[in-house]
Amino acid sequence: MRRKRFWRYFSLTMLVTGVMMLFPGLAAAQGDEQGVLDLAVSINTMWVLIAGFLVFFMQAGFGFLEAGFVRSKNVVNIMAENFLDTTMTTIGFWAAGFGIMFGGGNALFGTEWFFLQGLPEEINGLPPYAFFFFQFAFSAAASTIASGLMAERTDFRADLIYSFIVGLVIYPVVGHWIWSGEGWLAERGFMDFAGSTVVHLVGALVGLAGTLVLGKRLDKEFGKTTIRGHNIPLAAIGTFILWLGWFGFNPGSTLGATDANLIALIVLNTDFAATTGAIVAIFLAYAYTRTWDVSMAFNGALGGLVAITAPCAFVTPTASLLIGVIAGGLTYYGVGLMERLKIDDPVGAFPVHGLNGAFGTLAIGLFATQGGLFYGDGIDQLATQALGVLAATAFVFPTSLLMFAAIKAVFGLRVPAEVERAGIDGFYHGMTSYPEFTSGYSMPSLLSKSDVPRPSSSPAGD
Repeated sequence: MRRKRFWRYFSLTMLVTGVMMLFPGLAAAQGDEQGVLDLAVSINTMWVLIAGFLVFFMQAGFGFLEAGFVRSKNVVNIMAENFLDTTMTTIGFWAAGFGIMFGGGNALFGTEWFFLQGLPEEINGLPPYAFFFFQFAFSAAASTIASGLMAERTDFRADLIYSFIVGLVIYPVVGHWIWSGEGWLAERGFMDFAGSTVVHLVGALVGLAGTLVLGKRLDKEFGKTTIRGHNIPLAAIGTFILWLGWFGFNPGSTLGATDANLIALIVLNTDFAATTGAIVAIFLAYAYTRTWDVSMAFNGALGGLVAITAPCAFVTPTASLLIGVIAGGLTYYGVGLMERLKIDDPVGAFPVHGLNGAFGTLAIGLFATQGGLFYGDGIDQLATQALGVLAATAFVFPTSLLMFAAIKAVFGLRVPAEVERAGIDGFYHGMTSYPEFTSGYSMPSLLSKSDVPRPSSSPAGD
């Protein structure tokens, strides 16, 4: 008994000592108002950085999910795209994206803080570097979403170029409209708490433009063949990582740890929408196919997470369950819609991020406890939300079409037909994911520039 009491007191002493080391302002806080403020900034900064780490880790989730949903001959390529998308977006967001998004300027874009120069002492109550890191992780997610729609046929160099441009200007402009105090949509009362439009709809529209310019995969026959992903366990791991990362994505957008009730509400809403999204999608799959298609459950959960991202701080848990139900339906039927429209989306990214990004944004105007139509507050907020969705679409989609058309004309956008048929991994990356199981493709030990076919400026096989 005496030994247990000793270890209890020892553990408590070590905990207090650790807190003091992490937050040296704590001692001063006991009798000093400035110390209290410093402590609050320290706690909020740690909270935002930890949330940012979770958002950054979502890149691994996207990578595993997309790797599982593509064929084995293209796994190295899709992982390389997800990995390097992060780096290229970082450079673009550092050079100008952060300044365009959050710097002072006008209602359309910011004109300061380029290359992180001239930053103030704090932004939204946080050290500017901490705020930058959190926001960069969001911009990287937007860029990565597009890679799923364009999988298995995009030239790697083209992927690097568009990722840089998305982080440099496309994502930041929409972000400025909505998340900057000067943005014209923000001034109209548009609401998007964590990015259903800013991140997910933007990324999906970029990818939609890209896949339309690319054209379908060579062996894709709409309505006749389903090209299955090569590794469902990888996709499952990716989905779990993304679900976990969303607990940084949404709650971290409070930009502070002081409102415990709000954070708890956001966490619960986030989880609830993913839950019902997964359930509805897999039950719809069973109703139509009599098979429990777990890949639909994965995308249904992600659809629910996307849909709750905008309204997570403004709705009740019951409403979040209903939002997830609708999102699961949108995801399932959206996949079929893409087939009927003959748009090749290998991982189902547009139904998940595009349709549910738009729906989640509109859901604020329907389900928000203050301003929502279903709470008797009329259609004003819903109309504002619809305006924001239309404005983002009107800017991002045509701008992305022009970007991809330019990349196609100057550098080439699509891999050559022979590379697409054999697999991108060996030709472009000099390796395969499963070399011991590869029998039909012999990869040279060294590739010279002449060995690698040049990217195509027209659809492969034309």
